[in-house]
Amino acid sequence: MRGFVSPQRLSLGHKMLQINWGLILIVTATAAIGVAMLYSAANGSWNPWATRQIARYAVGLVILITVALVDIRLWWRYSYLLYAALLALLAAVEVVGSIGMGAQRWINLGVITLQPSELMKVGLTLALARYFHGVSSEDVRRIPYLFVPLVLIALPSALVLKQPDLGTALFLIMIGGAVFFVAGVRLWKFGLVLAAAGAAVPIVWSTLRTYQQRRILTFLDPESDPLGAGYHILQSKIALGSGGLFGKGFMQGSQSHLNFLPEKQTDFIFTMMAEEFGMAGGLLLLGLFILIMIYGFA
Repeated sequence: MRGFVSPQRLSLGHKMLQINWGLILIVTATAAIGVAMLYSAANGSWNPWATRQIARYAVGLVILITVALVDIRLWWRYSYLLYAALLALLAAVEVVGSIGMGAQRWINLGVITLQPSELMKVGLTLALARYFHGVSSEDVRRIPYLFVPLVLIALPSALVLKQPDLGTALFLIMIGGAVFFVAGVRLWKFGLVLAAAGAAVPIVWSTLRTYQQRRILTFLDPESDPLGAGYHILQSKIALGSGGLFGKGFMQGSQSHLNFLPEKQTDFIFTMMAEEFGMAGGLLLLGLFILIMIYGFA
């Protein structure tokens, strides 16, 4: 093809120019908000959370740029191999995985502790993308051609659910649904899947651990146990509402800084931000995430 330049022939400078720096700028702005809120969560101290977050983001940014510079055909070529390796690691977690907080999700490699389920989010996306790349637009609308990708989703989801990690298992399923949508699967088939999922709710419910059932019930009705399981959700709602339109000011959140808001540096970091910067700050952050999504579909 005239004018086509193979990725291998591009100089490093040309490859760097092809990176979507606008997207990286938006991601960096989002990360900066996170660092600011971690600084506030520590009552005006960079330690222990903000400094670690900066270091992690710096490492992640280097990895992101490095991955972006790799020829995309290389990722296509090894996508199934990566998926298989990560699936093997998920299976290995059941045998040699370390246990923490009542869950068996990690593999201790000595230098680092690896959580295969997090890496599988990338591996599953690549494997599904390669599969649908080889399927025509007509075939993708036929049910038999959806069996293989459904298996690709089901295997890691089942292993992750067994750890147990309901949240990550559901996230893997949502990743699969997103790839199905982008691949052109008709919407009525999503309706069939939702109907089947609804019919399977009683079976799935019986397999959930007691704490998982309690978490779901508490989410639906936190007022049923305001001083117990529902305490976290109720306190977060109070913090969200007290922030008003423009918030109480940076590091001025009473719910968070008087320790009424639990896990403010992790699970309820958005609630803490909404208390300090109000609905305006919350919408700003959500707007950044929407921009990231728009870049993803562009």
